[in-house]
Amino acid sequence: MKRTLCIYSIRVAVAFAAAILLFSCKDPEPVAFDFEQVPVQVVHDMQVLQTDKGSAQMRMHAPLMKHFHFFKDSLEQSYDLYTEGFFVDAYTEDGQLETTITAEQARHVTTENNESWSAFGNVVVINHIKGEKMETDTIYWNQAEKQIYTDCYVKLTSDSGLLQGYGMTSDERARNAVILRPFDWFAVERDSTYHFIDTVNLMGPQRK
Repeated sequence: MKRTLCIYSIRVAVAFAAAILLFSCKDPEPVAFDFEQVPVQVVHDMQVLQTDKGSAQMRMHAPLMKHFHFFKDSLEQSYDLYTEGFFVDAYTEDGQLETTITAEQARHVTTENNESWSAFGNVVVINHIKGEKMETDTIYWNQAEKQIYTDCYVKLTSDSGLLQGYGMTSDERARNAVILRPFDWFAVERDSTYHFIDTVNLMGPQRK
């Protein structure tokens, strides 16, 4: 009886070991990635500088960029997502810092015939030379037409007062921002001796 029990135990142990070995030798199941959700490239501390004849035109900085590339409905799609902040500096022809754009997040979409930018979350656009500050939730940037625009609530603070409304359109450097549906305006009275000073460029042509 003891001999039979011992042989049975050995057979069970051998069968269990064979099962483990057979299972471990199987090819692992392939992992399916959803490339709409998983980036194909991640870049930390991204810096982009656009120049013309050696002079800086635009500088972009983002702590994190995620690049997505996939096919959907047989169409190739690609976009970049900036999830930890988005910062743009635009300069005049003589090197002065003219406009800054900051946002919590941004998205850059590239298709076969089109390219578009959008920034969202506490978007602030400042024209330092004019002394104007624009605040909104979402802004769109059309590079081909060199325009920025939004349909959201906009607060525009300038040297002369405060203007609020919905919808805005402007050139990409915010030189001629126009609120489309204004609903409130507060003027600031100043004496004739007052003169606006561009403090950003007072100490030099570019921000450090």
